[in-house]
Parts: sequence; structure tokens; C-alpha cells
Amino acid sequence: MHLPVLRLFPAALLTAALLSACVTVNIYFPAAAAEDAARTIVRDVLGAEGDGERTQEGPDAEPGPEALRDAAGRLLVSALDVLVPPAHAQSPNIDIRTPAINALRASLRARNDQMRPHFRSGAIGLTRDGNVAVRDLKQVPLRERSQVQQLVAEENADRNALYREIARANGHPEWEDEIRETFARVWVEEAPAGYWYQDRQGRWQRK
Repeated sequence: MHLPVLRLFPAALLTAALLSACVTVNIYFPAAAAEDAARTIVRDVLGAEGDGERTQEGPDAEPGPEALRDAAGRLLVSALDVLVPPAHAQSPNIDIRTPAINALRASLRARNDQMRPHFRSGAIGLTRDGNVAVRDLKQVPLRERSQVQQLVAEENADRNALYREIARANGHPEWEDEIRETFARVWVEEAPAGYWYQDRQGRWQRK
């Protein structure tokens, strides 16, 4: 007599699991919106020098494992967008217009003119964690080396503050790592040809 009731338990557990999964999905990191925000800021900082060239060697180059992983991640996000009703999903907008973010953007933009020659010489390069590092100090005249090191320190302080502030301003401090990862990729994609950057294994390459 109680068997029909018992048969309902697996279905009830499955329903509860699905509802729990939906709650988790609703707070997913909005990767596409974050990329748009990062590209807006990076292009603003680089100004006319950014050419948006990609690192692949030609138009017919095969995508590497990293590109395939990124594509798979974007496909998963797209699938979740279909499965989760828009009324319940998190807003995909990323706010980058707060006074603190505007101040950091202005600081990065103003410093870029001083850093550009050292990027072009290869003295400094873009790191895999979205920052800047001294790559070859021998490319800098002896009397300017301390200045370059100071520029790098100030640049990294602003970049770290920017990633943290974007996450905080959007109500999700836990997004800082994803924001940083997104910017790290976009800095390289938008950098002019000839800039040095680190791949995901930390190896220096020239764009």
C-alpha cells in the first residue's frame, strides 16, 4: 500500500537536485559581458596604438587547445542561457562607469604613453595574470631602469585595483579572478604587433 508513495521519493529527490542546480546556474559569471567590458577599457587605455591583432599565425591557423577550451566554455554559457529563463537569470551587464573605475582607467591611460616605448623594445611585457613585468632590463638605458621599474609597479597596482573594483562594483567580489583572467586575454588580443606576452605556461612570446 505504501509502494506508490515510495516510488515518489526518487522523483522528488531529482526535482530538488534540479532546483538546486538552477539556483547555482543563476549566479554564473557573465563571461561575454565581462569580455565586452574588458575590451572597452583596454581599447580606451591603449588608444590608437591597439590594433586588435590576434596571436594566431595566419587566417587559416588551426585553433590550439587553449582556444578550444575557451570556445567550449562559451558554448556552455550559451547552453545555460537557453536552459535558464531570462526572468530568473542574472543580469549580464557589467558596470564599468563608477568613479573609482573611471579614475583607474584615466591613470592607466595617462601612463601608457610612458610605457609604450618599453613594450615595443621588449623591456617589459604582458603577464599571464593580467599584469606587466620587466622582461629584459638590458633594453633600457642604465639611467632609466629605476624609472621603468617604478612604472611597472604603479601599472600593476592600478591593474590589480581595477580588477578588484570591477568585481566589487558589480556586487560579486568573488568574480575578481575571472575578471583578471578575462583582462589577461584581452590585453594580449588588443596589444599591437611586436609586444611581448606570456602564454599560460609563463613562456614569453612576441606577438
